[in-house]
Amino acid sequence: MQWETVIGLEIHAQLSTQSKIFSGSATTFGAEPNTQASLVDLGMPGTLPVLNAEAVRMACKFGLAIDAEIAEKNVFARKNYFYPDLPKGYQTSQMDHPIVGKGHLDITLEDGTTRRIGITRAHLEEDAGKSLHEDFHGMSGIDLNRAGTPLLEIVSEPDIRSAKEAVAYVKAIHALVRYLGICDGNMAEGSLRCDCNVSVRPKGQEAFGTRAEIKNVNSFRFIEKAINHEVRRQIELIEDGGTVVQETRLYDPNTDQTKAMRSKEEANDYRYFPCPDLLPVVIEQSFLDEVRASLPELPGQKRERFEREFGLSTYDASVLSASREMADYFEQVNATCSDAKLAANWVMGELSSLLNKEGLDIEQSPVSAEQLGGMILRIKDNTISGKIAKMVFEAMAAGEGSADAIIEKKGLKQVTDAGAIEKMLDEVLAANAEQVEQYRASDEAKRGKMFGFFVGQAMKASKGKANPGQVNELLKKKLEG
Repeated sequence: MQWETVIGLEIHAQLSTQSKIFSGSATTFGAEPNTQASLVDLGMPGTLPVLNAEAVRMACKFGLAIDAEIAEKNVFARKNYFYPDLPKGYQTSQMDHPIVGKGHLDITLEDGTTRRIGITRAHLEEDAGKSLHEDFHGMSGIDLNRAGTPLLEIVSEPDIRSAKEAVAYVKAIHALVRYLGICDGNMAEGSLRCDCNVSVRPKGQEAFGTRAEIKNVNSFRFIEKAINHEVRRQIELIEDGGTVVQETRLYDPNTDQTKAMRSKEEANDYRYFPCPDLLPVVIEQSFLDEVRASLPELPGQKRERFEREFGLSTYDASVLSASREMADYFEQVNATCSDAKLAANWVMGELSSLLNKEGLDIEQSPVSAEQLGGMILRIKDNTISGKIAKMVFEAMAAGEGSADAIIEKKGLKQVTDAGAIEKMLDEVLAANAEQVEQYRASDEAKRGKMFGFFVGQAMKASKGKANPGQVNELLKKKLEG
């Protein structure tokens, strides 16, 4: 039997506000445990929450960016449950009247095709604290610093059909919230987390299968691995005569398995009711107009502009616009060298390789955009060859200065004097007289292979400094003359 995977994702993005959603407590990551939790965050008797207007602004920014409906009136509710990291016994969230309604996001897949994923809603809520299970001698510790941090929960339609599509969607959300400046997207710190709702059904069947929810997956790689494992588990279970149970599961990257955590609650299990301490939020059109005017160029818009303005391929434009920082770096390089294709090749090639090797973000690049653009100028004006440029790039990365300074200091200027190149070629051919005779006696197919040998010898003799174009042109004349 052929199976179809159905996936819906719930992404929790911590909003980058200076204070919490209902109190003035700081939201700084990494503070000493329980130093950033106020009486309001704990819901102590006599305290009242006050809504953070900046969190509302950020939610509206997101809603406008995904072309969603923004609710003129939205309401906060209490979601009642008890865990040690939520000591007040309820989470303030939104249920029936979320701030952001239906929208959509287009994703680009590895083969270059695009898909539109529906977004059901995005609602504001407060984060819970964190349970700590190490170094407490069989007990758990509770850090309530995170309690009350504003979250935007982004709920997709069940439109996703594979783990790779799921990763592409999460990456698109990740890029969008960073472009908007509403979330830093740091998955290692929990700023962006994903719950994956996964089910399978026989191909062609309209009704959905029973879903399992994989909670709090915090990396792109783990999202793909967790979904793939869960799909295999459900298919094997059904084919063996079993039944998938609706439940919450956790993914263990050490064993590459999902494990049952608890039965999945339904909305009525949480006994939602409107929060009596918070008034409905009314969004005025003038406020929305102001937010809309503040929107930056979004990833899809930037990708389209890169294709149109710079003549880049869809793939190159997608890679370069994947993060705001990468796009800004590329545009600064291009502004210096005025060659978008060369700039794209170096940013996506040597620079990205260096950053991956060193584990650096592009903002931490040891080679500035101006430095890279300056080096590309020296390639364009034939001061250095592409091969020498790699040596110059390595020296810039090591902190040895600008391309011009390195070229001058190390004597790397490309030889373009035709007379000097001809003299060097005569010496190379004289030293390889036997190969010259073989070349001249060979047919066209063999000559093509042997020609590369002479080019290699010539570049070796010039220590890579001879202009490759001139070497090829003059060498051909001499061999066939």
